[in-house]
Amino acid sequence: MGFNLITANLRLGLVEFNATFFFQIFNTFVLYLFLRKMLFKPVTELIEKREMEIASDIDNAAIKNEEADELKKEYNKKIKTIENEGKKIIKEAKMVAEKEASRIMEKVREDEKEIRLKNQIELEREKIKAVNELKDEISNLTIMAASKVVGKNLKLEDHIALIDQFIDEVGDTKWQN
Repeated sequence: MGFNLITANLRLGLVEFNATFFFQIFNTFVLYLFLRKMLFKPVTELIEKREMEIASDIDNAAIKNEEADELKKEYNKKIKTIENEGKKIIKEAKMVAEKEASRIMEKVREDEKEIRLKNQIELEREKIKAVNELKDEISNLTIMAASKVVGKNLKLEDHIALIDQFIDEVGDTKWQN
């Protein structure tokens, strides 16, 4: 009975303080040290290493995104520059084409004026030639008419004087329409 009383005194609730209790605490402590050495420490290091890799990957991804944004901005700038250069080239080509068309039109106008002038000169020559031929014809007709009227042949000087007098009377303006 004395033993029961001692055991009853040492029993505090559900836990009994005896050799088994201390052995279990020792085993738990050894198991904790073993698990800490063999499991907790490597797992913690692995988790920390993985966290650092993930953080590094996130940082690298952010850097890559920034680089991609910069490349995109440069690409957009180059596209705008190329578009502006293309517009400039088209504008210059249009101006050159307009100048060339203007030059061609001016040449056509000059050629047209030259052709008109040549035609006008040729027309004037033909007109003068026709007037001269007509004058000669009229002179011949006048001489024949005068010969019949007078009934005799006149001297050459008299013929020329009669022709000149006739032409002066009729006038050059009547022959030039």
